[in-house]
Amino acid sequence: MKKYGVIMAGGGGTRFWPLSRKERPKQLLNLTGKDIMVNETISRIANSTGMDNIFIVTNVTQAELMKQETKIAPDHILAEPAARNTAACIGYAAMEIVKKYEDGIMCILPSDSYIRDTEEYTKVIDAAIEAAETTDKLVTIGIKPTFAATGYGYIRGKKETGAAIGETGKKYVDVEEFVEKPDEDTAKVYLADGNYTWNSGMFIWKASTILKKFESLLPDIYAYLVEIGKAMGTEQEQEVLNRVYPVIPKISIDYGIMERCRDVITL
Repeated sequence: MKKYGVIMAGGGGTRFWPLSRKERPKQLLNLTGKDIMVNETISRIANSTGMDNIFIVTNVTQAELMKQETKIAPDHILAEPAARNTAACIGYAAMEIVKKYEDGIMCILPSDSYIRDTEEYTKVIDAAIEAAETTDKLVTIGIKPTFAATGYGYIRGKKETGAAIGETGKKYVDVEEFVEKPDEDTAKVYLADGNYTWNSGMFIWKASTILKKFESLLPDIYAYLVEIGKAMGTEQEQEVLNRVYPVIPKISIDYGIMERCRDVITL
């Protein structure tokens, strides 16, 4: 099955103000001395998907800058007419892949992660792709906590399941629940427990699978995505997108789908 990178790059970068502005947010800044953050993300995921299969979802005010600053094909830069949170962003990309490219594994990534060990990162992503393809489940990446962080969401794992996957030799873990940012005492309990990981905000699944989750768990959003999907590839595509997208309900993929699913696994 074909593999796609989907990079979420629509944020305003308010945490880095005034260095980061709405017109040039954090993902378009060079904070490591190597390249702008979105290009570093592109370079990492291209090891697993290839450059030709990468999409960027951004807002309409940043779309031209993304075309100028990255090597992503212009038709793979999806411009949101309005900010509607991550559920709409991911659903839009999934519909684009299903309607125009049949189906595939989506690797959904924030545009502004800092990854030190690229080789290990690629192994984990490849293992997650294999898990998504063979199990048809929703896969998320957990990060082993190193201190009692209160600024991150947590994932509580239940048990290891199935055979070792890929070069990492890791087994995937059934997700029992997603936990919001805890206070310090609770974070210390999570750290000592050993069954909690930080939620990285990276997701891997089949485009068709996540659209089925939209249909069952977020039917109102799914109806809007279907309307947009029917117009894809036609002369009406942009008009329908501009009309429909701004009225999609705002909700994150975490609240709308991940926290309500019982078939989520993590690596």
